[in-house]
Amino acid sequence: MLPNQRDEPKSPILTRVTEGVLDRAAALARAEGDGELLGEMAALFVQDYPKLLVEIRESVKGDDPQALARAAHNLKGSVANFCAPAAFQAALRLETLGSNGDLSFASQACAALEEAIQDLEAALEQLVGIRRG
Repeated sequence: MLPNQRDEPKSPILTRVTEGVLDRAAALARAEGDGELLGEMAALFVQDYPKLLVEIRESVKGDDPQALARAAHNLKGSVANFCAPAAFQAALRLETLGSNGDLSFASQACAALEEAIQDLEAALEQLVGIRRG
């Protein structure tokens, strides 16, 4: 799925889409240099993250900080596989809000997370050719 492109030039389009959203080299390193494994990890992430976002939204609406912390922690762990700083930080912020029992800014943090996850999904689609659905 994802060839080892250490010696190949990066596509300008791919670079624009993924730059700043994820660290391609670090994500590939987390997959032990195996592009196929990275593709499988991306496919699982794209399949599973919507459920976690639903849990996060429901936790915020239901004013349930413990459930928010748990769901955000799980999503943060998944995002970490792709070395995606914006998505990771957004999930960490929600996890922290939940852990502290302070949901006063959780709606805004949830919106930021959703935007970062959309960007990550687009970058993964460009990187390894996966799509939800």
